[in-house]
Amino acid sequence: MTRYDVLGLGNAIVDVLARTDDAFLVAHGLAKGSMRLIEEDEAERLYAAMGPATIVSGGSAANTIVGIASLGGSAAFVGKVKADEVGRHFTHDIGAAGVAFYGAPAGDGAATARSFILVTPDGERTMNTFLGACRDLGPEDVDAEAVRAARIVYMEGYLWDPPAAKQAFRKSVEIAHANGGTVALTLSDSFCVDRYRDEFIGLLRDGSVDLLFANEHELKSLYATADFDTALAALRQENVLAAVTRSGQGSVVVDREATIAVPAYPIEKLVDTTGAGDLYAAGFLFGFARGASRADCARLGAMAASEVIQHMGARPETSLKDLAADNGFAV
Repeated sequence: MTRYDVLGLGNAIVDVLARTDDAFLVAHGLAKGSMRLIEEDEAERLYAAMGPATIVSGGSAANTIVGIASLGGSAAFVGKVKADEVGRHFTHDIGAAGVAFYGAPAGDGAATARSFILVTPDGERTMNTFLGACRDLGPEDVDAEAVRAARIVYMEGYLWDPPAAKQAFRKSVEIAHANGGTVALTLSDSFCVDRYRDEFIGLLRDGSVDLLFANEHELKSLYATADFDTALAALRQENVLAAVTRSGQGSVVVDREATIAVPAYPIEKLVDTTGAGDLYAAGFLFGFARGASRADCARLGAMAASEVIQHMGARPETSLKDLAADNGFAV
């Protein structure tokens, strides 16, 4: 019996966000707009150098799953935390959002993951992530019954960094497909795609992934081209449904038969792009799970993304279900 619209598998991370300027990024040798992995000692140095910070639970797939719950969907998340203060913070927040959390805290090992996110005045975010306990996520953490109970299993490309998480990913794919579920993947970050391009393409071509999410930079990285139209043409040849976001230009939904362009939602002010792709995926997945048209899935995604980029942090501050109703969606 289906209990969840979507079950997410991903890194359980607490975000530490601070406003900064380009000079700070240059001074610390940080590539603007990138995501890089750091160790705990560098995490502490960066935290000490940052300005006043806002601490909120995050993690790409976790943000998406929280967005689905905010839309009124039934959602679950599999992730790894340690039994420390940061881990308790993450566990509390995801439960308070109405998400079933499958992640028994580890009693030893590395600390719960943190991502230090620097936001420049143009809203761009530069991410520096200490994976910590996430590195220990493995197939033994995947609850088979929970995966069987989900219409869609959603996973993040960042899982390809810790080796054991790849095994958890593949176990989830096998269980989901054996029970008629849909497997969705987000490419997460163009730098992540650079590291694992061949493996990600392999997941598309061996039937592991049914639904792909990417932004235009990630898509161009996937097909090693600087031209968006060339990358899109290559994507059309894959046997998947894909949703590609293009910031202010909206998104494109693609498969072998059709291409649908959907505009971005208007906003009053761009504050922080952290979580934009995560919340787009939340809206799209919610609509997909509930049988909405592809265009309406993309519109729901655009609406959810528009909410999160108008404030600091990667999770909604208002009810997306109410926002959807106000915008004419029947949810």
